[in-house]
Parts: sequence; C-alpha cells; structure tokens
Amino acid sequence: MTEQNPSAHARPASGRRPGGVEHENHPHHDHFTVVGNHLLQHPELSLTAIGLAVHIQSLPAGAPVGIKALAGKFPEGEIRIAAALRELEEYGYLARTKERLPSGRVVTRTISRNRPRAVLAAASPPLLPAVAAAAGTAAAGTAAAATAAAGTAAAVTAAAAAALPVPDTGADPASASKAVRSPAADLLTRLRVHDSRLLLTERDVCRLAPSVTVWLERGVPATAVERTLTTGLPQEPIRHPAAFLERRLTADLPPLLPVPRPHTPGPHTPGPQTPGPRTPDPLQTCDGCERAFRAPRAGRCRDCRAGSADQVAA
Repeated sequence: MTEQNPSAHARPASGRRPGGVEHENHPHHDHFTVVGNHLLQHPELSLTAIGLAVHIQSLPAGAPVGIKALAGKFPEGEIRIAAALRELEEYGYLARTKERLPSGRVVTRTISRNRPRAVLAAASPPLLPAVAAAAGTAAAGTAAAATAAAGTAAAVTAAAAAALPVPDTGADPASASKAVRSPAADLLTRLRVHDSRLLLTERDVCRLAPSVTVWLERGVPATAVERTLTTGLPQEPIRHPAAFLERRLTADLPPLLPVPRPHTPGPHTPGPQTPGPRTPDPLQTCDGCERAFRAPRAGRCRDCRAGSADQVAA
C-alpha cells in the first residue's frame, strides 16, 4: 500500500495553485518604469504612499509634485497625499528641502530616490582589508577564527557608522545651540503646551527656527505666530509635526510691510514756510532821558519805566 502525497489534493491537475494571484507577463519595450520590490512590497508604507512613489518615479524631471498638483490628478485629496509624501520622506524615497530664490521667494526642491539604501551605501566607507581577511579565515576554518572575524567586523562596522556624514540640518553645532536659545526656538518649544502633538525634537527646532525668525522680522508678533501654528489643527494624529509646521510657516508667510514713501510736494503745493532772519527793532529816543534804545515804537526806555513804577509804588 502506497502513501499518497497530501499536496496532491491541494493542487489541481493542471499544476496551478487553487488560489492567489496568477501573472501573465509580457515584456515592455517602451514607456515603462523599473521599480524595486523593496518599494512595492514595503512592510511599513501605506498603499497610497507606494502608489504615489511609483507615480513620482515615472514622471519626467521638472514635473510638479507639490501637494496641490498631485491632488489635482488623484481623488485622495490634499490631506492623504500630504501624509503619503511624509511617509516617503521618512523612509528615504523622497527628500524635500526649502530654497530661497534671489527674488526672495521660497520654493521646495524635491528629489525622488528609487533606491534609498544605495544612498547610504555610497556614503559608507569601504570595508578594511582586515575584515576581508577575517571573513576568509572564518569561511575556511575554525570556530575561533569565525568568532574573531565577527568581532573585527563588528568593530569596523561601528567605526564606519561613526564616520558616516551627519545629515545637514542647516546649522553647525555652535549655531544650533544659539538657535535653541533664540526667541524663535523658544516659540517652537512652547507649541507642545498648546497641543502635545506638536512636540518637536531639538533638531527640528534648529531647522524650523530660521523660518519663524522670518515671521518675527516681518513685524508679526510672537502671539500671532503661535496662533497661526496652533489654530485649526486636524483631528487625526500628527505623525510628522515638523513637516506640518514647516508647511504652515511656508504657505502662510505674510508679505513684507510696505515702506512709507516720503511726501513730495507737487508744483502747486506750497512747501513748508521757513522763517527768515529776524529784523532788529528801530532806534527810538527816550521821552524821559533822551537816550537811544531799540523798540518797535516811541516811548520810554527800560530804566525810565522802572523809575516811574517805583515812584507809583512809593
């Protein structure tokens, strides 16, 4: 009596699986985009973020990928698209930076990465020859050599991680500590008092402080800046408070106050009257002592008037 294979009952005679997806693949020769499975099967990204990443990777260079531009193409709306963009930025598939043009306008520069791990690998230094030799020894032989190779590899990996470039936050450590003590940084730190979802890290405070300083330099009171950043918050959780605040600081930036123009009198507008030099009073002859003194009209001099006043008082 022969034993039957239990898998034979689970698969049809045609050799196909009873359920699941089946692929009919045909090669593409034009108008296609190569996308890695690390993105298409990402365990943390939402389907909206994955689909949006594939769409952005298929666009030509220079195509608009702002929130409003994408919301005009798809039915998800600005809130879901903004959340998906933040997901892609968190996992390295997008990099968005703010740049100020010579005209003073602030624009967003977006970089789409089809392999975020390749960026990290390019930034990592090559393994030292000692690691390669230790790995060869481990493959060749003893358990002791394998243990030594693993310890050497771990030490070099730690050294390589320490040598990786620190992400640019827009400020060096000295200016970062100064930014933490600035009024703009204090304002950003206080936002968590209004809503705990606006809790920022020290790195986020250093990155957003220059944007808040622009508001303060334009004559906006600190209380008005706080009100702009904390009023009308969404009901759902704010997963990326720094990105949320940065968008408000950029989109709601008020214009500069107009500079008052000096008043220029027209041809028929009388200008300010400038007093001319004062003309001295003419010389008069005193009626009492016949001395000369200056007065607007004839009469007595000061001494004679004073003498007459004394006689009347007596």
